[in-house]
Amino acid sequence: MKRNFIAIFFILFVVVAFGQSPKYSNEFLSVGIGARALSMGNSVIASTNDVTSGYWNPAGLTSMKTDFDASVMHAEYFAGIAKYDYMGAAMTLDSTQFVGVSLIRFGVDDIPNTTDLIDKDGNIDYDHISKFSAADYAFLFSYAQKSNIQGLVYGANVKIIYRNIGKFAHAWGFGLDAGAQYKYNKWNFGIFARDITSTFNAWSFNEDELIVEVQDSIFNFAPENSLEITLPKVILGISREFPIYNKFEGLIEIDADFTFDGQRHVLIEGNPVSIDPHAGIEINYFKLAYIRFGIGNFQRVEEFDNKESMTFQPNFGIGIQYKGFSIDYTLTDIGDNSLALYSNVFSLRYSFNRKNTAKSID
Repeated sequence: MKRNFIAIFFILFVVVAFGQSPKYSNEFLSVGIGARALSMGNSVIASTNDVTSGYWNPAGLTSMKTDFDASVMHAEYFAGIAKYDYMGAAMTLDSTQFVGVSLIRFGVDDIPNTTDLIDKDGNIDYDHISKFSAADYAFLFSYAQKSNIQGLVYGANVKIIYRNIGKFAHAWGFGLDAGAQYKYNKWNFGIFARDITSTFNAWSFNEDELIVEVQDSIFNFAPENSLEITLPKVILGISREFPIYNKFEGLIEIDADFTFDGQRHVLIEGNPVSIDPHAGIEINYFKLAYIRFGIGNFQRVEEFDNKESMTFQPNFGIGIQYKGFSIDYTLTDIGDNSLALYSNVFSLRYSFNRKNTAKSID
């Protein structure tokens, strides 16, 4: 019984970790970073204007109001099983050039390793159980510049991926992103092409750790395929700022993700192109206190009676900004509308200048 359990565990482990089709490769980079963006349903491609632009659209770095900008975020999913962390920093080089760096980690820690639970003679020894982590890392190096065309800015990312599953396997990947924004009066337009060259992850396996020998049986769980490919995705966005009353102002944005890897169960299905729209709204008082709402992640789900239903991801958030410090919070779920799976996400941001005289921060 326990022998079968170990075999089943490792088969599932390999299927989940390595048996991915291209459309689901590096999915941890689709979660999103920053409580502000998450509360707006990830709808910030056209309006992003701070250090988090390195992830959302590097062109947005050109809208920084200070010389330096830094941010951190921590989130937990699935009742704390999976942890998602982000830190980023950006700075101005001169009046037209900007750079940034971002680090993202999505990981599950303290996973039991039962490969040595049963020895060659079939004896069980619980002292041989160890623990390992399965974690994905992304390093983003961003550059942005203002163009000679008024209102037009552009930027790009160099992206390095590192994925590690304990002592069993690890992978390195490389990719490029590019984006642009155009501002006209109160309107903002944005485009972001993620993985424009396709991102390749090359896996290396430790076959000695993936071979399990129990009595007269030998199980080798090393996969044959060692290459993952993340195909390009294009995100379009449009936003507009508008006055509400007295010192109250608002911003609304609508984005759409275009994928080219075959049919997906999103709001607008197609083959090979599918479109996933999402939207968000932000209301602020004197650019000091913020309240935000967002909706997205529309999914077509087939029920047990073969009927199809639509699920979506609602989001809510608040924020406070004062003298360069920003504290943002969002309440979000993972797309199935279940209260049990809602997550609380906090992010902090600090902006400052080289000189003591501070500039105003929008």
